Amino acid sequence: MKLVLIAALGVLVALPAVAQQQLPQRKPGLWETKSVGNEGETLAKQCVGAGTDQSVVGGLAAGACSKMLVTKTATGYAVETECTVGQIKASGSSVITGDFQTSVRTEGTTKISGMPGQAGPVERKLVVEAKRVGDCAAGQKPGDIIMPDGKVISMPSSKPAP
Repeated sequence: MKLVLIAALGVLVALPAVAQQQLPQRKPGLWETKSVGNEGETLAKQCVGAGTDQSVVGGLAAGACSKMLVTKTATGYAVETECTVGQIKASGSSVITGDFQTSVRTEGTTKISGMPGQAGPVERKLVVEAKRVGDCAAGQKPGDIIMPDGKVISMPSSKPAP
């Protein structure tokens, strides 16, 4: 459960799709994501369709985030977030670069407090590199996240993949 909450909060502050107001949407298709942070390295793939990024953020952030500020910079975007899930609070900042057609890179830092068994606030750094690797496979739905062991985690989506 602890890992799920950390992952959910990490998504809210670090994924390329973190803010729906001003960030471009990733090109539909299959995206391979490599996340490197304090907890180690994670590889996954996600089937992205039109509106997938907005739907995922809307589903995860529904009422959980009091702040999601996106600022366009000369090289990409800066994102600041403040989210609360139960007693757990997370605040973070990310820098997002890439063309959103073939690649997106996010470098973020999140400060998490209120985790059960955690003595005080913990700072986590996360680098997420995502690249489009082709079209979604037959049977994959927009929002589906395919873990390295083949397990599929279905996330909210709004439209089918092309």
